[in-house]
Amino acid sequence: MNEKYVSIGILVFLVMNSTPVQSKRAMTIDDMWAMKRITDMAVSPDGKWIAFSVKEHDMDKNESYSQIWLVPASGGDAEQLTAGPHFNGVPRWLPNGSAVSFISNRDGKRQIYIIPLLRGESRKLFSLPVDVETFIWSPDGEKIAFTATLHKNARDFAHNMEMEKEKENAQVKAKIIDNLLFRSWDHWRDGKISHIFVCDINGENITDLTPGEYDAPPLDLGGSFDFCFSPDGKQLAFVSNHDKTQAVSTNNDIFLVPVSGGSAQNITTGNNAVDNQPVFMPDGQSIIYRSMERPGFEADHINLKKYDLSSGETTLLTDKFDYDPDEIVITPDAKTLVFNAAKEGRKRLFIINMVTLKISEILENSYNTTLSISPDGKSLYFLQESVTSPPEIYSATVDGRNIKQLTQLNKSLLDELEMNPIEDFWYPSFDGQKAHGMIVKPPFFEKTKKYPLVLLIHGGPQGMWSDSFHPRWNPAMFAAPGYAVMMINVRGSKGYGQPWCDAVTKNWGEGPFFDLMAGMDFAYDHYLFIDRTKSAAAGASYGGYMVNWIASHSERFRALVTHAGVFDLRSMYGATEELWFPEWEMGGTPYENKELYEAMSPSSHVIDFAKYKTPTLVIHGANDFRVPETQGFQMFTALQRMGVPSRLIYFPDETHFIKKPQNAKLWWNEIFAWFDKYLK
Repeated sequence: MNEKYVSIGILVFLVMNSTPVQSKRAMTIDDMWAMKRITDMAVSPDGKWIAFSVKEHDMDKNESYSQIWLVPASGGDAEQLTAGPHFNGVPRWLPNGSAVSFISNRDGKRQIYIIPLLRGESRKLFSLPVDVETFIWSPDGEKIAFTATLHKNARDFAHNMEMEKEKENAQVKAKIIDNLLFRSWDHWRDGKISHIFVCDINGENITDLTPGEYDAPPLDLGGSFDFCFSPDGKQLAFVSNHDKTQAVSTNNDIFLVPVSGGSAQNITTGNNAVDNQPVFMPDGQSIIYRSMERPGFEADHINLKKYDLSSGETTLLTDKFDYDPDEIVITPDAKTLVFNAAKEGRKRLFIINMVTLKISEILENSYNTTLSISPDGKSLYFLQESVTSPPEIYSATVDGRNIKQLTQLNKSLLDELEMNPIEDFWYPSFDGQKAHGMIVKPPFFEKTKKYPLVLLIHGGPQGMWSDSFHPRWNPAMFAAPGYAVMMINVRGSKGYGQPWCDAVTKNWGEGPFFDLMAGMDFAYDHYLFIDRTKSAAAGASYGGYMVNWIASHSERFRALVTHAGVFDLRSMYGATEELWFPEWEMGGTPYENKELYEAMSPSSHVIDFAKYKTPTLVIHGANDFRVPETQGFQMFTALQRMGVPSRLIYFPDETHFIKKPQNAKLWWNEIFAWFDKYLK
């Protein structure tokens, strides 16, 4: 061989192997908000197509939009069907499969539109003087059931419009309130009630199926969908709470009402706890639904039950199954029921043999939601996501085999980004019980380097950290600037059996705190890349409460971030809306059990803020009615008076969550700046 060519070859080899090539980059805040998120989907009646909605954000305009897309159920290129700066979502196929219907606000109000399968122009199906919140078609395609919110005393839609105009034009804006639950989550109720209506396909012959003073579907504690037609289209099953004082009641019941209107029958009258999410069996002879046992406890164990419409008998389907079924789909032959349930940081898929009632886990190490089933009962469709990928549509056979990804809406962007997957670990907590943690390494991780640690604490307290692409508290985003991120599913978390979940009640500040400390000790000893001298903690809601608690109980953190955190349980009780929650968690009202409210309140330990002086960033939204804004104000005041380095970020146009793109960007930038200041 010519010596010249050998030398050139060696030179090329050396250059290629000595020059670092970094083709990927760390995720930025703009990247995260550029991700398309699939939020809903529907399989066509012939099983050939999937219509789905995609949410996108415009950072410059500070807006979010949704569009309807279409993809072959067998896989292939996805096609966008709608466009424009509007909400286009809630896809529903016409029963004959000729078109996709959906809700759009393009004309100002949320109305039902349809777009032909042959890709003609979309058109409004009919016009109503109210916003349509959600809807379904009757099996024969002759009727539509929809929900809308009206003033309690409105006689009809026209009268409701008059009342809205009077309110808008009134010079006096005072609110006159006679009952509790006068506001909910992020809005004042203003005497309005949600109803379920049914009409024909021209928007005529409208019948209110749920007249009266009770919301249907309920304000809270509902299922993934809380009304449905019977297979013959003659009845509607729905969920509602008819207790007088709903602020202290979790008594959601399932009712049956003729589609023609009339008296509704309560089929769960014997249970004073949560019942929700009715699904008719294909033969129409029975209803499957979710049910809790303990009244007043919103995080009780959920069972699946079957109610026989002829005999009135109820059968328990999930005996000795210690996880909470979520969404439900049933094969057309009625032999198999498929559901998902949170388990050990994932949302796994399970099936029930409806003859033997045997439960089998069919999809384990993944996070799966939004279940659908093909008309022939052979294929499942669902959204699957992970800490490194937003939700995409997947298919599988009903036994969980032959998994196939059908969409890749974010592939080009994800291909640019360096993100690391979740790593699970189990450790013995302070009392010997096994606890589950997860860790995400920073991008471009090098095992010889030391990295600051960010401990994320979930809300609830009956929440669960999972291998999912969270739209706000995103572990991969927290890791992007070069942090190791740790999450621990402390006692109180869902997905580990009901006893573990129950262990947080009346124990907010103790057991979970010691779980976190034991988890950090374990991580320090087993993940040597963590710099144990540089740790921060951040959390929202109950997670914010725990950060407030940590501020007076631990010296191991250099920085803290508390978002929408509970500071004083006593004062929060008098300002929050759903009173069943604090009354269950603290064993009664603060008037009856003031000692526990006081002992578990971070406000009772403010004097120790001065002992640790951990720099703390406080964040709160004005329209947070669950953990009202004064909780954040009180925390910030206490920090300032104790001489603790602190900052308050107050969003006058946000709620319990930060939803507007530019607000979210500020949120992330302020948190990262806080961490950078004290961790780097």
